[in-house]
Amino acid sequence: MNDQSVVGVAEENDVGGTTVPAVLRRLPLTDVVQPDSPRLSGVDDEHARLLANSDAALPPILVNRRTMRVVDGAHRLMAARLRGQQAIEVDFCDCDNDEAFVLAVEKNVRHGLPLSRAERTAAAERIIGSYPEWSDRAIAAVAGLSHKTVGTIRRRLTKDSEPVTHRRGRDGRLRPVDGAAVRARVSGLLVDRQGASLREIAREAGVSPDTVRNVRDDSRRAEIPLVSEPAGAAAPGREESEAPKPASTCVRTQPEAGVPDRSALVRSLRSDPSLRFSESGRVLLRLLTAYAPDSDDLARLSENVPIHRAAGIAQLAREYGRFWQKFAVAVEQRQQQAEI
Repeated sequence: MNDQSVVGVAEENDVGGTTVPAVLRRLPLTDVVQPDSPRLSGVDDEHARLLANSDAALPPILVNRRTMRVVDGAHRLMAARLRGQQAIEVDFCDCDNDEAFVLAVEKNVRHGLPLSRAERTAAAERIIGSYPEWSDRAIAAVAGLSHKTVGTIRRRLTKDSEPVTHRRGRDGRLRPVDGAAVRARVSGLLVDRQGASLREIAREAGVSPDTVRNVRDDSRRAEIPLVSEPAGAAAPGREESEAPKPASTCVRTQPEAGVPDRSALVRSLRSDPSLRFSESGRVLLRLLTAYAPDSDDLARLSENVPIHRAAGIAQLAREYGRFWQKFAVAVEQRQQQAEI
């Protein structure tokens, strides 16, 4: 076996601040640091011997470039030592210690020797401590547990700590923990700030413009007024004439014009470990980044399309548009099913 230091180099891709593994190297075993593993009992000697005695070529191990610590592949590292190898093939990632642990848990849940329930529970406890803003479902997807189990673990760990008002879901979006209270606040702001845009209300309430729009539209469908106080009750010290107006005379805000801030949303997605630490997530991020031009970009691109290629490019653009529409519907259906 060739033990030269570098056997192949591929182009690196930066996704969300983390360098996607792209350089395949052979490192001396003495340069690799033992993992910060989610396995409570450490490496299983019997499993490592089975790998060492196998004739199959073992996949590269994953190593954090910052620390040279193994993220995934402790058993393969032990098997290499048992085989008498001096070097091992390595893929690199580039992340901090908390991100590396999340990646280690995710990798070990998906392949190799399964993590025990106690190990997955301990991993969830540590992730809750590192990322308290992550939702139960986001942590459950990493640790291989149900979201209800993660919720039970969280309540046990955080019963005396400062309450978290928002949590980040698997889609990378922050959502309020107490949805009813937030919707009531948005409803009040819509009444008190009737001339404000949806984005202004959203910033003040700490929610997305879509949430503000949903509260407003739900009120319209229900034919009830947007109120900042319980229906039928005036605030202490408020004159009866200042009480909320009935639905028939309540002034409504108009739908907000303009294009959503795509660049800000893409930046938020690129910083979400649940996307940038999975291969499918990285592919999706690259596509979303490539398909996020602003109106000026589109105008400039369209002006430079060769006339003899205009028909073909227009056809492809329409086809891609239909593809993304189907993709959006499928993603929304998954979200609706998860919320049931």
